[in-house]
Amino acid sequence: METMGSLQRTHNCNQLGIDNLNQEVILMGWVLRRRDHGGVIFIDLRDRWGITQIVFNPEINPEIHAKAHKLRSEWVLAIKGRVEQRPGDMANPKLTTGAIEILVDELRILNTSETPPFPIDEEAEVSDNIRLQYRYMDLRRPEMADKLIMRHQALQAVRSYLSENDFLEIETPMLTRSTPEGARDYLVPSRVNAGKFYALPQSPQLFKQMLMISGMDRYFQIVKCFRDEDLRADRQPEFTQIDMELSFQDEDAIIQITEGMIQDVFRKTRDIELKPPFKRMTYDEAMARFGTDRPDTRFGFELVDLTETLRGCSFKVFNSIIDKGGAVRAINAKGCADFSRKDLDTLTDYATRFGAKGMAWIKIKDDQWQSPITKFFSEEELAAMGTALEAEPGDLLLFGADDSATVNQVLAELRLELARRLKLIDNSTFNFLWITDFPLVEYDTDRKRYTAVHHPFTAPNDDDLDLLETDPTKVKSRAYDLVLNGNEIGGGSIRIHTPEVQKRVLKTLGIGQEEAQDKFGFLIQALTYGAPPHGGIAFGVDRLLMILTGSESIRDVIAFPKTQKATCPLTEAPATVARKQLTELHLRPDWKEA
Repeated sequence: METMGSLQRTHNCNQLGIDNLNQEVILMGWVLRRRDHGGVIFIDLRDRWGITQIVFNPEINPEIHAKAHKLRSEWVLAIKGRVEQRPGDMANPKLTTGAIEILVDELRILNTSETPPFPIDEEAEVSDNIRLQYRYMDLRRPEMADKLIMRHQALQAVRSYLSENDFLEIETPMLTRSTPEGARDYLVPSRVNAGKFYALPQSPQLFKQMLMISGMDRYFQIVKCFRDEDLRADRQPEFTQIDMELSFQDEDAIIQITEGMIQDVFRKTRDIELKPPFKRMTYDEAMARFGTDRPDTRFGFELVDLTETLRGCSFKVFNSIIDKGGAVRAINAKGCADFSRKDLDTLTDYATRFGAKGMAWIKIKDDQWQSPITKFFSEEELAAMGTALEAEPGDLLLFGADDSATVNQVLAELRLELARRLKLIDNSTFNFLWITDFPLVEYDTDRKRYTAVHHPFTAPNDDDLDLLETDPTKVKSRAYDLVLNGNEIGGGSIRIHTPEVQKRVLKTLGIGQEEAQDKFGFLIQALTYGAPPHGGIAFGVDRLLMILTGSESIRDVIAFPKTQKATCPLTEAPATVARKQLTELHLRPDWKEA
């Protein structure tokens, strides 16, 4: 292999054009493609910025031309040459550098390469495991590099915007104590303190509240967070948050400054001009209309509640569910009456994946209601359903009947599947929606206690404080989530800032005084020293970038992600460690799963 020697790169591979004709330049990069045209060798040289065509002509420099014969895909080169204009019929308007080429008179081979495990210069079907095993090769593909470049641009925009708005970027600890915040903690054994463990933070929640108590007033951090939970396309064991906290601000002020930040990110990454304020919707309205607190509002198919309409109806299946406290809701799939029986069976199978025991349906064709269930309804009941659903010829009515939570989940997923099948989703639009007025708590039937809908430090609405001890599920919180195209990209709340209210909320969650002191004593004590009213929000960087780049998974916007089994094919982590390391950490080296 050769060295760069005295050669210093003068331009990148996306920089040269007609204005540079006859200049002597030095480029460095990788061989993307090699073509031999009647003795003249053409190489597409690629770097992070783009591609430049370089030419080896035997009539001009036979020695360099002979050397170029052995060049192969992904070899690393340094070349020196003269910028020339391509012949008119050879120009490539798709490339920034497509009007020129470099006639090479000096070539240095800086490194060779094994045959790549998959093509770098084309979109080939490659398994995720292979892509992650050779991630350094995967990231050479322009579409992958572009996503990391956009990630950089987005985070630069965030830092610039928040700094201009008087925020301080402050780091918080990675090694902290385990606190119950929802998911499992990743634990780190302490060598110095035998038998004790640190936890990697699920979020900087408690520390950013401490910073408000410290008088920092406006804090932000682009921070790694960790959750030991089952994974799917939009989850990773380690992920990145844009974390913010502000003092002396209410919900409206925090939402306003957040919208400005998102507006700046879209302007600087996609040249898209958003128009705040974004729409707002209460949690109750979102659940009633869409069955979910993160609705995709780019299309219709909204839910209609028929519970009271059909109470006491002739159809015993629906009526018995209503009598047991369940719900009957439906979607009017406009214009879908031509769905075949196979289509309906496929939709039914899809619905059962989310808890449905089946799916009732009615087609309306030429004022005829067609379905195996229509015979169980009276004319008056069919008319009432038709009015509620605004049904007309050509429509398909899809029903869900079960407990309220199951019905919502099934129909929420069903409307998404319908929109995908009918190609109703416009991926060029970005629909933002704030969801507000969440419940403070929900009852966990398995654990037989109340759990926080967001986290235990979310402030209840002042008007609902008297219900904390008597009817907690009716208490609304001062929480707010930002939803983009059906994805929750950020969530936050006004925090509890008095020790009295914090103790009452922890007690409602079944956390007694002793446990509260053990887990959160430092926070409760800090609240006694003049904590200001404060609130904040955190954004999932990976999920936001997934949407910005049009990716199907957050793995595509993370440089070195994990698989759905939380493993890294590149480094083969997690891995076993030496016996000595375990004994130093006071762990049993002979541990085996029971």
